Amino acid sequence: MILGRVIGTVTSTIEHPDYQGHRLLVVEKIDEKRNPTGAVVLAMDHAGTGVGEDVLVLDEGNGARQVLGSKTAPVRTIIVGHLDHVEPADGGDK
Repeated sequence: MILGRVIGTVTSTIEHPDYQGHRLLVVEKIDEKRNPTGAVVLAMDHAGTGVGEDVLVLDEGNGARQVLGSKTAPVRTIIVGHLDHVEPADGGDK
């Protein structure tokens, strides 16, 4: 799982049928203190996410296909939730 922040959207004129009804979003990875790391991934939105929101991203193809209920969908990275709170193991708050 990846913590991330949605920083943009991707638009395409031609898409695979499994992508219909889902948006592709640009997600910047963040650390446990919600600081950007500079790394970016493209992720299918499955949580109704918008730009600027912090999200939980599943970055594993088989798991992403299970979320979609498809054994053959060409997807690896999918947003599965909104990030409300992160509590580091040391008990710190943020």
